[in-house]
Amino acid sequence: MKNILITGGTGYIGSHTCIPLLEKGYRLTIIDSSVNSSPISILKVKEILKDNFKDELITYYPGDIRDKPFLSSVFLKAKELKKPIQGVIHFAGLKAVSESLLKPLDYWHSNVYGSICLIEEMLKYGCRNIVFSSSASIYESSSFIPILESSKINPSTPYGQTKVAIENILYSTFKSSKNSWRIANLRYFNPIGAHESGLIGENPLDIPNNLFPIICKVANGKIDKLKIFGNDWPTYDGTCIRDYIHIMDLADAHCAALDFLLKNEPQIINLNVGTGIGTSVLDLVNKFMKVNDCKVPYKFSERRKGDLPFIVADNQKLTATLGWQPKRNLNQMCKDGWKWQMANPNGFIDIN
Repeated sequence: MKNILITGGTGYIGSHTCIPLLEKGYRLTIIDSSVNSSPISILKVKEILKDNFKDELITYYPGDIRDKPFLSSVFLKAKELKKPIQGVIHFAGLKAVSESLLKPLDYWHSNVYGSICLIEEMLKYGCRNIVFSSSASIYESSSFIPILESSKINPSTPYGQTKVAIENILYSTFKSSKNSWRIANLRYFNPIGAHESGLIGENPLDIPNNLFPIICKVANGKIDKLKIFGNDWPTYDGTCIRDYIHIMDLADAHCAALDFLLKNEPQIINLNVGTGIGTSVLDLVNKFMKVNDCKVPYKFSERRKGDLPFIVADNQKLTATLGWQPKRNLNQMCKDGWKWQMANPNGFIDIN
């Protein structure tokens, strides 16, 4: 049974990814600083898998990957227990695009320096398999066609710039010893929704930055109105178009990528993880209201710095490489996300 380190494992994407990994028979070591997440998510993952779960399958350590003595102790402890870490899925880092414009140094230190610390410890302990949580924000959007992995890299925000920097560090590491490393950079588009149980979901501890949790909070009255940034974009309804993917499809993609790496020769691959379907902000709002029979009042405001009009994945390389494709549609994303919000209007803080 392979032991996989999940950095940022109590967060939104990390906690959902734990589920298919455990179902596939992996043992997990989770670390998280809980800056914008809650370790309660681990308890809820155990509850979801209750009939097929053993406590020893998850080991959790609170801490920051920039703390090298802490990080080294995690690798060392696993080795001493004869359960060495054999692969890493790397989620840890700051992720708010707009915040990165205000606090760029925080993003460079957390995301890039943290990743360097992680890679150094992987080298030290002989772990050469990593799935990295990258982003579609690294691309330049200059035309209204789906984005390929070969599309121009030109991030417009410090957040996107840090993702490019980490990919470059991983590429350099691979080139320095290409007969040993297996690396997958998963470039996410827009994950939304929640696990169908309603037990885990997106749980920002501060004011939400992403569109979908704000929609949910407007729908349940926590926020008065949704602010839509611009209705004058060059799109069919004037609002930005994005590629939304169900969080559990994204979680499954990580599991498929890890399986692929472990079964194949050393390599580095870049994969867009999206549905290939573009949905405007207004389309998403209207779909959410229809599926959940609720109201989402909104107003238009000025465009937000760093936004782009059209970001949609060409996911053909993903499906061809992994033999996998997203299964859940926009209706399911809206339904599952609202179920989580209704059951947990204040996130995990409602749970004792």
